[in-house]
Amino acid sequence: MLVSFSFLFPLQWRTQAVRGHVVGHQCTENIVVSLWWNLLSLLLSLSAEIQSCLVSSGDVGCGTFQCFNNNSCEIQGLHDICLTLLHNAGRYDSQGKSFVKDALRCMALGLRQRFSCVSRRCSAVKEMVFSLQRECYSRHQLCLAVRDHMDTMGNLVQFHLMFPPGPYVELMNFLLKCGDEVRLWVGRRLRGQCEQQWGALCGSFSNTCSLSQLDAPQHTTAPPPTAPWPIPVQGPSQQPTRAAELENTSALSKINTTESGLPVSEKSNVTAS
Repeated sequence: MLVSFSFLFPLQWRTQAVRGHVVGHQCTENIVVSLWWNLLSLLLSLSAEIQSCLVSSGDVGCGTFQCFNNNSCEIQGLHDICLTLLHNAGRYDSQGKSFVKDALRCMALGLRQRFSCVSRRCSAVKEMVFSLQRECYSRHQLCLAVRDHMDTMGNLVQFHLMFPPGPYVELMNFLLKCGDEVRLWVGRRLRGQCEQQWGALCGSFSNTCSLSQLDAPQHTTAPPPTAPWPIPVQGPSQQPTRAAELENTSALSKINTTESGLPVSEKSNVTAS
């Protein structure tokens, strides 16, 4: 049996308690709504700022990529990649210059077209940028351009630009899939720059998983596989009988006679003479 003690409290106290609970709940909801509204306003203002920058940037130069610098999504590296490619473009041959022009134009146009359609979440924007990088690098043959210009594209590999992870890490991952020659070239440069900045720490990494072992192609000379000898299926072990021994002796004599072309007796005479 439940007994109510509400009669012990005045009606005014109970009314104030209920009213206070309702007011507190409404305040919590107002705070949550305010936080969400501020976050949405920040995303919209950031999106509008980037969108306005993309529209006003030109087709030539690195202005389009600068629109993604210094924002809350931390999409750093696109502008540095563009500057590095343009800075060394005068040292490339016609094929290298064509790659720089076409790849940068592909990236700039793609950013303008896709940014307005992508979600405003940072993860979605980053994935859009990374996907566009892979698409433009593949379409305009970055691997071929790097293989032909390793002596002039060395500045493209910069260890300190890999933090925080972003478009520059995506570029390095793409280069590491361009074949053994480019992969070893990128690995040596990254390891050298890492040792200059971090010293013994990079040395400990190289001792654990040495890149020098990857530099030298490993040729293993393993013997060709041999087929296993057939193992006849035998029944229970049995002792040979006298008849079987005589049969084996007779078969051996026939083989010796066939190999020499003479009877056994004649063969012994020839040997003695």
